[in-house]
Amino acid sequence: MKGKALKYIIMLATISIAGVFLIQFALVRYSYRLSENQFTESASVALKEVAWQIMLATGTTANFDSITPVEVINDNTYLVNVGVAFDDELLVPNLVEQLKRHVIYYDFEYAIFDPTEEQMEEGVFMTTGGETQSSDYDFPVNESYTNYFAIHFPDRSAFFNTRLSIWYFLTGLLVIVVFFFGYTLSVIIRQRQLSEVQKNFINNLTHELKTPISSIALASQVINDKDIVKEPKRLLNYARIIQDQNARLSKNVEKVLNLASLEKSRIHLNREEIKLADFVNDTIEVFKQSNNGQKSNISFHFHPNNPVVSADKFHLANLVSNILENAVKYCEKDPEISIILAQDKNTYQLSFADNGIGIPREHRKKIFKKFYRVPTGNVHNVKGFGLGLDYVYKIVKAHNWKIRVDENSNGGSTFTLTIPA
Repeated sequence: MKGKALKYIIMLATISIAGVFLIQFALVRYSYRLSENQFTESASVALKEVAWQIMLATGTTANFDSITPVEVINDNTYLVNVGVAFDDELLVPNLVEQLKRHVIYYDFEYAIFDPTEEQMEEGVFMTTGGETQSSDYDFPVNESYTNYFAIHFPDRSAFFNTRLSIWYFLTGLLVIVVFFFGYTLSVIIRQRQLSEVQKNFINNLTHELKTPISSIALASQVINDKDIVKEPKRLLNYARIIQDQNARLSKNVEKVLNLASLEKSRIHLNREEIKLADFVNDTIEVFKQSNNGQKSNISFHFHPNNPVVSADKFHLANLVSNILENAVKYCEKDPEISIILAQDKNTYQLSFADNGIGIPREHRKKIFKKFYRVPTGNVHNVKGFGLGLDYVYKIVKAHNWKIRVDENSNGGSTFTLTIPA
């Protein structure tokens, strides 16, 4: 799938998902308002019936049609104008009965207005189980009413949860669908990236293998000439070419085989006590004997007195060599590498600072992935497979160490290895 097509798919998918969520939100909001209206209507009918029953019990129903029994203060609070004197014994049984008849099974608070004191009596909180206690709710009053009571529903969430449960379920289902859609899309993107990386790896591998093979074939063809024995210097030169290209070919094959062995099984570490400063010094000396090492200037400074760490000598040497090799390969001037070993609290910090071309911030976390190489457009002046830093990361992880990459004042990169003391 082409890059532009994938971008359009992601953009359209994002717009579609946003639209679905907006519609879902609008529907849930509408359902919530509808549930509020249903509750208010049910509560108003029930309270109107309470007023009627009280008036019926006192024999004063004649003026029922001339009053407005229920005043909605807000969604949770109501005033009920009865028009006749009444008390708790008459109010509570009717109140409980009518609320149940209209399927309002929720805790409530109520208070009766005392016309003598011209204020509300002490409020009462009543649970669905019939238990009562004092209420501290500040009930509203109405100066135009004489005999009335106020009722307050502190928590109506159960009412809404019952009616909106299907919407909650559908919303949850939508979230799950969106999650799996997003996950599938991320897998597609990762697979596409991996495909690109693997394609670049195969191209690099083909080039790295074909070049020495072609050189060896050419040199062998020249050596096959009978007259070459008459030119011993030329013969020696082509023999050296075959030897060098064979070593290059063997090194590349060894990298690929090492990658395969690391993929098949976990890295087995032969840990032993190592004097870190001496070990790094020895590794530097070995590196200086290589083609890359001969053209580099490496300095090593350490502040702790040759600390001892537990590590695998073979893998640690390869780790240091890989970092040094990259520092030389990715440098467009005379390579300068500064290695510093320092102690920070309970860790040792082994840093490698170079004066190379540097690594852009957006690529620093990706360079430790297998096959990944920092894009350089159509210029491929540095050969490689993108395996070196992947190997470094695997060794660091196997030792339970940490590694990070930063920029430095020379414009290059600084690799810092953190080792527990």
